[in-house]
Amino acid sequence: MEIISNVLFWVANSLLIPDIIILLLLFARSLLLLGSFYNQFIVKRKNDKKINPIIVNFTQEKLKDLQATLPQKNNSLYIKYLRTLLENTNYEAYADYTISNFENEADKDLLLSKMLAKLGPVLGLIGTLIAMSPALVGLSTGDVSGMAYNMQVVFATTVIGLVVSAIGLVTLQVKQRWYAKEVNNLDYIASMVTGNAK
Repeated sequence: MEIISNVLFWVANSLLIPDIIILLLLFARSLLLLGSFYNQFIVKRKNDKKINPIIVNFTQEKLKDLQATLPQKNNSLYIKYLRTLLENTNYEAYADYTISNFENEADKDLLLSKMLAKLGPVLGLIGTLIAMSPALVGLSTGDVSGMAYNMQVVFATTVIGLVVSAIGLVTLQVKQRWYAKEVNNLDYIASMVTGNAK
């Protein structure tokens, strides 16, 4: 039994360094996500200021106005699919296909936020539990400096994991709201330009 416990202890301890490395990589990736999220927010706000007033009072006669209002470049996923939708107004099936593709790409964009929101606390907890074991051993043997070092690792992995998770969760919630509204807009415009508005 002691051999099995020692092997288990050795395996658990060997996971600490990979866990810390992955946590640091996820932390760096979450900072990059935060930067791209801010950029996406600025672009979206600028686009919405131009486009939303036209969409609110949209009719088939305003189709050219909406096309002219779109930015010259596809600076967001929404603009790309809105332009595609406005350029192909003849078929209802194509409009449905375009909106489904938009939803699929929006889901892909949300994957990173979902992954960070779920993996952050898991990896933080793994690092916490692994480092807690040597800290308790240090406490029992009177090695205060060793215990203090391991407690630093315990708190650091927990904090990093929670920060990663918080960034993932906030960006996920906000982006889900954005994409839900944009799907609604695309659906409304599609029904107007294909003549299926009720």
